Parts: sequence; structure tokens; C-alpha cells
Amino acid sequence: MEKKIAIIGAGNLGTSLVKGLVDSGSYQPNQFILTRRSTAKLATYQEQGYEVTASNTEAVANANIVIIAVLPQKIDVVLEELKESLTTNHLVIPLVSGVKVIDIQKIIGNDIPIIRAMPNTAIAIRESMTCIANNEQFATYIPQVKELFELVGETIVINEEQMTSATALCACGIAFFLRAIRAASQGGNEIDFHANEALKMAAQTAKGAASLLIANNSHPEDEIDKVTSPKGCTIAGLNEMEHNGFSSSFIKGITVSAKQASGLYLDKD
Repeated sequence: MEKKIAIIGAGNLGTSLVKGLVDSGSYQPNQFILTRRSTAKLATYQEQGYEVTASNTEAVANANIVIIAVLPQKIDVVLEELKESLTTNHLVIPLVSGVKVIDIQKIIGNDIPIIRAMPNTAIAIRESMTCIANNEQFATYIPQVKELFELVGETIVINEEQMTSATALCACGIAFFLRAIRAASQGGNEIDFHANEALKMAAQTAKGAASLLIANNSHPEDEIDKVTSPKGCTIAGLNEMEHNGFSSSFIKGITVSAKQASGLYLDKD
């Protein structure tokens, strides 16, 4: 059977993933089966050649890889629906915060291969940071999952206990860095630039800063030292931000996000 991937819950994250995989050139739209309760929201994808259905069981029956991209509060219901359709020939990849492999196995059994992954929405442009949970029982499948997600960005294999923290730093982190760019653009707007100019300048500057760290394998402070001089405007701005709690607020935001993520699966009301 041709390799097919079912995306169970094709919302923002699920559709971002398929966009990235197709743009990589390694997959075609007809290799994906997208599910959503309201298939009308997937009409554009259907026109582009993706298979679309409201039936999760139908999607699983016709797929080799099953990627689950639903809310943590909804995954138990979905797994109950799928457990009779899943076989040991499937590879299940949940992209769900706070849901451990053992939680999934309580519903679908211990024999079906499961590897957890946590990408972010930059997967749509093949710039995701995807964290993959190490799993001794199904370790032979980790290279396959790495290969899949390396088509759409960078990957790292971590302990499963770290996956909730990875959610806060990488998945939620997209929003945190976007908010920082927004703040920078608002500052640019206040000091003389039109809003669209300031946003372009702030976004490209942020991209350049990240690219420096990756290209040079350097620490942020090493790169900061290169642009700060005694009594200069850069250090003055940095110190003003720190006096107002910039780093502290960012750190607190990540830690609070991790705490919240850890309880999402348990909050099923």
C-alpha cells in the first residue's frame, strides 16, 4: 500500500504540517487524509488534491501513519473511536500536550507503535523545532519519525518527561517570540516609522538575530557583546528593558505555560 498519512484533527497544526511536508517535495497531497468534524473548513485542501473526511475510522483504515492533532481534552474520545481500527501495522504519532504514551496505551493497548512529537506552526514553512519523545519500547520507530519531521525543520529527541516543557518553550514559544517582535515594531512605530515598515524591520532583525546564533553556534551574550559599547545606545536600551523586567517576564511566561500545559489533559470538563 502506498504510504498514506492520516491527520486526525486537521486544525492549524495539522494543516501546517501537511503544507510543510508537501512543500518539501517528498510528499504529494493525495498521500494525506485529513479529518475534521466540519469538512467544509477543509474544502480548499480537498480542491488541492488532499483526501478529506469527517470519519476518523475511515482515515485510519486507509493510512499507515496516524498523526493525532486534537486538543488534549478530546484525545480520549478520539482514541476510543479509533482503538478498533488501529493495528500493529500503524504508527501513531500524537502531537498532543501532556498526554503520555502510557495514557494512550490504556485505551488502544500496548502493542501499537506510538512515538510522541511536538512541533510548532512554523512547520508550515519548514522552520519548526520539533521535539520527539524517546521511547524504549518503540525505539526502532524514532529514526522514521525524525526523518519525517526533519523535512519540515529541526528535530531533537528528548526524554518523555521533558515533553511538557518542550511544549512551552517551542510550541507556545512561537507566540512568545511573535509578541516580542510585535513589541519591537510598536517601539519602531513610536520613534518614527510607519507600522508596516516597523514590522518588517523588527521581523527581519529578529530573524537575523536567530540566524546568527544558529550559524555561529554562539551564545546570545557573545553576539550582544559585539553590538554594545561603553555608554552606547544599545546597552542603554538593554538595561532599561531589564530594569522593567524583560527577561524575568519572559522566563515567567515560559514556566507558567509549562505548568498550564501539564494539566490540559487532566482538565476534561
